[in-house]
Amino acid sequence: MKIARRSMVAAGTAGALFLLMAGVAAAQTAGAADNESTVLSMKYMAAAIAMGLGSIGPAIGIALIGGRAMEALGRNPEAAGAIQTNMILSVAFAEAIGIYALVVAILIGFVF
Repeated sequence: MKIARRSMVAAGTAGALFLLMAGVAAAQTAGAADNESTVLSMKYMAAAIAMGLGSIGPAIGIALIGGRAMEALGRNPEAAGAIQTNMILSVAFAEAIGIYALVVAILIGFVF
């Protein structure tokens, strides 16, 4: 339960930092400051923060899934096939969240 709260706080913090960085970049491109290197540095910092914080949740999720699957296999080795199938499916869903963070970071870096 505590890890879920921490993941939610991390996701909220990532969203807030993304909005902050996007706002700074937008203000600078609107004419507040004509320093292109500052705009580029803010854009790349936003991409790095989005990717860094966006990968924390999936990493924790995959670690928990793997640990619980090993416990289940230790308790019930006969159910290895069903456990492994469900584990792989759950890891794929958790990894998809990390891929979303990668897509957002690429969009920040190249589009915005």
